[in-house]
Amino acid sequence: MAQESATPAPSSPALFVSPTAGPFPRRPLAELLAPETQARLAAICRRVRGHILRMTAAAGSGHPGGSLSAVEILTTLYFGIMRHDPANSRWPLRDRFILSKGHAAPALYAVLAEAGYFPPELLLTLRKLGSPLQGHVSYNLDIGVEASSGSLGQGFSVGVGMALAGRLDGLDYRVYVLLGDGELDEGQVWEAALAAAHYRLDNLTAIVDANGIQNDDFVARTLNLEPLVGKWAAFGWRVFEVDGHDLAELARALDAARAVRTRPAVVVARTVKGKGVSFMEHNAEFHGRAPRPDELERALAELGEAGP
Repeated sequence: MAQESATPAPSSPALFVSPTAGPFPRRPLAELLAPETQARLAAICRRVRGHILRMTAAAGSGHPGGSLSAVEILTTLYFGIMRHDPANSRWPLRDRFILSKGHAAPALYAVLAEAGYFPPELLLTLRKLGSPLQGHVSYNLDIGVEASSGSLGQGFSVGVGMALAGRLDGLDYRVYVLLGDGELDEGQVWEAALAAAHYRLDNLTAIVDANGIQNDDFVARTLNLEPLVGKWAAFGWRVFEVDGHDLAELARALDAARAVRTRPAVVVARTVKGKGVSFMEHNAEFHGRAPRPDELERALAELGEAGP
């Protein structure tokens, strides 16, 4: 079998020519903070939220709340921070993304569709028999999914392993892992955090989607994680804390994280579960319940995404 080329992909000639423009280089911070870029990112976020609502409604199940809270994080990564190419999803020098909070699959699928990994029409096959878009992500590089996840805590360990492998192989890729705050109850997360700091994996960035709700209750009442920033710092990580729905703050933190040397970095993103839909925000009911037809219509109208 012919070996894959390690030659870097060319830079995209223009930013966001279409929702499926690519390949995507690592954008400089000044470009990410430009007003026109911020406006385009915001438009992508709005479309992604519409996709999440439609696909979970079509499936009649899913996890809209924790998907909606992660939209700005994923959009900033895939349309500015990460180097990747939808037309060459096995490119050895691509940056890797692991969705450790695997139940937020609708958010990742929506962003992958917007980036051009597959047609948006496929989104409506979520959770259908034979669809590659299952309720928790399943390894499939053809559609841009780097690892199976859903058993909380395990995806982070996969990311640590990928980062260490990249160093040992001498490959210039970065690894990003998105965790939920409820997921941090898992002891495996902290074992992986210790290992990453021990091996000084400065090609690894973790992002915590700290939306404050896990399953049917608040994180603070289930198992209080605070002081969360102090915990990560005590484990040897460089910590950034941001508003997880502020695109400019996310860009600054993720750009700074990729400049950290001799240790891994983590971005604690304070978010709102169900963000963007008034009756879903801060509402544990929508952790694992899809919107009904009337709720879908109302939610899409709020987003300015009304229509099928």
